[in-house]
Amino acid sequence: MPEKIIIVLDQGSSSSRALALGPDGTALAKAQRRLEASYPSQGLAEYDAEQLYRSQADSLAEVLEKLPPGSEPAALGIASQRSTTVFWDKLTGAPLAPALSWQDGRALQLLGRVQLSNTRIHGLTGLYKTPYYSASKIAWALENVPAVKAAAAEKRLLAAPVASYIVWRLSGGKIYAADPSLAQRTLLMNLRRLRWEPKLLAAFGIPPEILPAIRPSSGRLGFVELAGRRVPLTAMLGDQQAAMLGLGLEAPNSAALNYGTGAFLLVNTGGRPLKVRGLLNSFGWQEGEGRKKVCYFTESTVNSAGTALEWLRQKFGLFDDISDVDGMCRKSRNRLHCLPAIGGLGAPYWDFTTFTSFTGFTPHTDKYDVVRGVTEGIAYMVADAFDLVRKKGLRIEELKVSGGLSRIDWLLQFQADVTGARITALDESEATSIGAGLAAARGLGLPSARPAAGRARVFEPAIGEDERQKLIRGWRIFVKDMRRTSRDLRKLEVLPHA
Repeated sequence: MPEKIIIVLDQGSSSSRALALGPDGTALAKAQRRLEASYPSQGLAEYDAEQLYRSQADSLAEVLEKLPPGSEPAALGIASQRSTTVFWDKLTGAPLAPALSWQDGRALQLLGRVQLSNTRIHGLTGLYKTPYYSASKIAWALENVPAVKAAAAEKRLLAAPVASYIVWRLSGGKIYAADPSLAQRTLLMNLRRLRWEPKLLAAFGIPPEILPAIRPSSGRLGFVELAGRRVPLTAMLGDQQAAMLGLGLEAPNSAALNYGTGAFLLVNTGGRPLKVRGLLNSFGWQEGEGRKKVCYFTESTVNSAGTALEWLRQKFGLFDDISDVDGMCRKSRNRLHCLPAIGGLGAPYWDFTTFTSFTGFTPHTDKYDVVRGVTEGIAYMVADAFDLVRKKGLRIEELKVSGGLSRIDWLLQFQADVTGARITALDESEATSIGAGLAAARGLGLPSARPAAGRARVFEPAIGEDERQKLIRGWRIFVKDMRRTSRDLRKLEVLPHA
């Protein structure tokens, strides 16, 4: 009898990956294609939409070629970056514009015309009115991209998250869907009713017919064509949600921290959202139809984590590879403060006007101090949100961490110091893919298995509470001053602020 294999697509900000998972959850084959966003000018971030699809399709084709003899795909699951938006023609499948990255802030000015208040929008969606969610990107494109505007007028336009676009193409246009974790990131979904919200569609001027159907995260969602095989699609969800599943964090009050392009702190709050001022209420996942098997997260977003370190590498040549960062931090002898605001400040500030800022330079400052300052700045930003969660009464003693930056021991130890929590880094680099595979197996009704966890690295706080509070007070003085200074400089228009 052929061995049942789950095929997983893991489409992220910097790569498109495909895996074949066996019945025990282990990876039998892998493939990856690097994906690079372009940054045409200050505040803009986009992808070539065709290249985005092709990178995923090519990695999928390679994995299908590597399948072990006697095996066959039983189901497909996909996890993707959440707020990046693709525009395409539903008659031809051709992209109509660049895919606007979740990091793209070009629609900031447009948000000022949206009459609904931040409080009202948060109440409806669990999110805040920022240019990183899709609604303002779609509204901007409808006004400013002729091909998008014309397609909308002729009822040919589709606009949706990346996973929706990939699945649409793999299904030959037969599946046009987004699960609630992806649909929420458009800033157009009612978080409690799990449907497109008419008040938001009207506020942003977006016709509902261009949006995908909202379907469960796991279940029978339709069929795709994989190398001539008709395979059921049984899971679709956001990458951060998939990582939570992959790390086994399905119980209320379990928490994860994923360090990637951005850094995302997620706390499982069970079957209902818990409001924490300045943080997001994020949808977790929905198993099957109905609301019986749903969960929510409280979420914090640091917009610039891996992006900030990559900026140091690309623009200043301070190191050759991310693996160099830990050693450089250990060579630092002088602490700097850095506010990593590339792409704006996320939770809990939601400030898109503050410049990336440093303070503490002396004649003795060197490149090691700069790298350490950026690394510690990422940890401080996470700690700001973590403190809000604790003040809400949630007792979280441990954070399980994943993502590319989780290999930087200096970052994880400092994260433990400034949060006062134990940091556990599992030797598991495939949390997102494993989570998508688990969801796909459940959607098919197969037993779902999580592979045995590898060796964990554990980081306990190495400083006392008094020292932690001192560090946090210093950090917040710095953040407050830099935000005020940035506002004043922008008013004078003496620094670039396009």
